[in-house]
Amino acid sequence: MTLLVAPSPRIRTRDNGRASPLAVAHVRLMILALLFSAAFAVIIGRLALLAIFAEPQQTPSVNAMLVPLRGDLVDRNGAPLARTIDAWSIGVRPNRVIGDKAELARLLAATLPGKSAQDYARLLNSDASFTYLKRRAVPELVAAVHALGEPGIEFAREPQRLYPQATLAAHALGFVDFDGKGVSGMEHVLDRQLTDPAQRGKPVALAIDLRAQAALESELGAAMTSFQARGAAGVILDVSTGEIMAMTSLPTFNPNNVKGANPEHFRNNVTQSVYELGSTFKPLAMAFAIESGVAPSMSKRYDATEPLQVGGFRIRDDHAQKRWLNIPETLIHSSNIATARIADELGKERMEAMFRGLGFDTKAPIELGGVAGPIWPKYWARTTVMTTAYGHGIAVTPLHLASAYAAMVNGGVWRPATLRKVEPGKAPAGRRVISEATSARMRQLMRLIVTHGTGSKADAPGYRVGGKTGTAEVPGRGGYQRNKNVSTFAAAFPMDAPRYVVLVMLDSPIGNAQSAGQSTAGWTAAPVVNRVVMRTGAMLGVVPDARRDVDVSDLTPLLWKGEEKGKPATATAALGAGVDE
Repeated sequence: MTLLVAPSPRIRTRDNGRASPLAVAHVRLMILALLFSAAFAVIIGRLALLAIFAEPQQTPSVNAMLVPLRGDLVDRNGAPLARTIDAWSIGVRPNRVIGDKAELARLLAATLPGKSAQDYARLLNSDASFTYLKRRAVPELVAAVHALGEPGIEFAREPQRLYPQATLAAHALGFVDFDGKGVSGMEHVLDRQLTDPAQRGKPVALAIDLRAQAALESELGAAMTSFQARGAAGVILDVSTGEIMAMTSLPTFNPNNVKGANPEHFRNNVTQSVYELGSTFKPLAMAFAIESGVAPSMSKRYDATEPLQVGGFRIRDDHAQKRWLNIPETLIHSSNIATARIADELGKERMEAMFRGLGFDTKAPIELGGVAGPIWPKYWARTTVMTTAYGHGIAVTPLHLASAYAAMVNGGVWRPATLRKVEPGKAPAGRRVISEATSARMRQLMRLIVTHGTGSKADAPGYRVGGKTGTAEVPGRGGYQRNKNVSTFAAAFPMDAPRYVVLVMLDSPIGNAQSAGQSTAGWTAAPVVNRVVMRTGAMLGVVPDARRDVDVSDLTPLLWKGEEKGKPATATAALGAGVDE
């Protein structure tokens, strides 16, 4: 057997026998490569052992790191209502400042307004380890401070909550604190969901329709300004699901700048203020009478020829008809006398039970916090039964009334209101408060109030609006204030197949030329409903149709032949409260 042995490599030498530099460098590189390979093999081995014996861990992806820490809030159509964006904080470590502190203080005063050079000098010469100079700074300001070139100044990204629609739906949305935690509104209600790592990046849809919200806020704000009202409230409510399509409370605030807001403006008049809402209660009392059989026929008449004396109290009508009134006429003329007689026949037990069925004895069930409880009568005397029938002696929130009207026109089922978007077919079951037949009758009667009574200025062509005015004097020290009232119009449309309730309330409006000097609801609140319906009806899916309407042919023959279509009639209560439409 022949063995071939490769000759060992030789290092080339110079003529004097010493190794050449190139050869020496080559050997060194070979040795370094071998050492590096050995070290790499050790590292790989260690990593393999860790992979085998260590607990598996989830490593966030780059995309996950870029997702905002708080999810967005959007309207029912996906329009942004609240979102989180990147902002910057600017801080300084005084002990690391290497430049002239006096000169830096002067430059900071010129770049960051709000403090003087002396203030910054004291800060830079303090013993503080770190102090914020500015939080939530815009990029332009960050760039200007960075240009000062001071290593002791530090910059860090921090999330900022932005409300791109400014004041729109402010009370429904609420706001977050400086640390990004929900403080009020749906920001507070949904705080856990919006910050849940499993839900990061997934927007939460509310029931609100931003377009309808803008229209309601615009029209209500214009009316509040025109009539110099102290406050206002408005709601658009889906009668089938309880979804709040729009909610407005005025005055309002900007959630982007809560620090500069008036604390009084944080109050949500829709859910946190209670009012005696006057004659808007009359259709409810009438529905109770029809449902219970107290009013078995629309032609049944009640004596309204003269004021009603009950003990030491006197109930009267302003612009009294001074005749017997049937059911449609009682509502068209908003007669307190006839309504009180109907309530007297209903009696304490039935009246109280039906109000409880509408939830008037408890706080309105909605997600928002701080909801006001109603002012419920402590004792149901005979006069209490009479006056609550036309909205005095009991105080509720506008949301209470909106939900009650939804039940009255949707077939008789009361459902809780919600600011969460309800998926199709998943509306809460609710509870029946009146029959479908009674609900159908109430749709007729409410339409007649608009076409023949006090609500004529709310009529929106093609939308078949039905509703009721309510003007109640504001209670104060020593009784009711005759020069101040709460003017409300509660409506629904289209009355032949109701989709939405629209409620508008003005607190203490002052009559002007636009209202012919009147401050009552028929002149102040009803026109707002007209404009809101005209602006929002089509966008909410109700196509105007002048050829359709509620069939009231069985009721119109009951009206006094002297009635003039569209002529308003008002009434006044003398039992502890004044003007009442």
